[in-house]
Amino acid sequence: MPKVQPQSDQLGGRGRRGRRVSTTLAEINVIPLVDVMLVLLIIFMVAAPMLQKGVEVNLPQTRQAQKLSEERLYVTVPLSFRKDQKVYLDDEAVSIDFVAERIRQAMLNKDQKEVFLRGDSQVLVQELLDVMGRLREGGIERVGIVALEQKR
Repeated sequence: MPKVQPQSDQLGGRGRRGRRVSTTLAEINVIPLVDVMLVLLIIFMVAAPMLQKGVEVNLPQTRQAQKLSEERLYVTVPLSFRKDQKVYLDDEAVSIDFVAERIRQAMLNKDQKEVFLRGDSQVLVQELLDVMGRLREGGIERVGIVALEQKR
């Protein structure tokens, strides 16, 4: 609401003028602020891609090759393990004393240090754990145990 201020007669006898009406600035006009912010936003959006610097390199091209699939290595513990202390690395019979070294040699060029352990159903758990300990000595990180699924 505008304020009405009374005018005094002490202005040197110039006569009487009308009342002065003055408005107080109670709110801020935000439209110029929004305009300036939008202009700055546009400037930064245009300038940002120009500020990114990098080295331009023409990369060599090659044909896409399929990743070589590694063959799984199976270690089989037969029922005869109790008598002769031999396990089979794939199809080769190896004494338990040399398993760690043979596994180390077999895993030289492989990325994943894992084998699959197959044991006869009559082999004791302690015997399987002995073989797993030898595999660990040979650098094997993961041992999977192979079992048959029982049909219902």
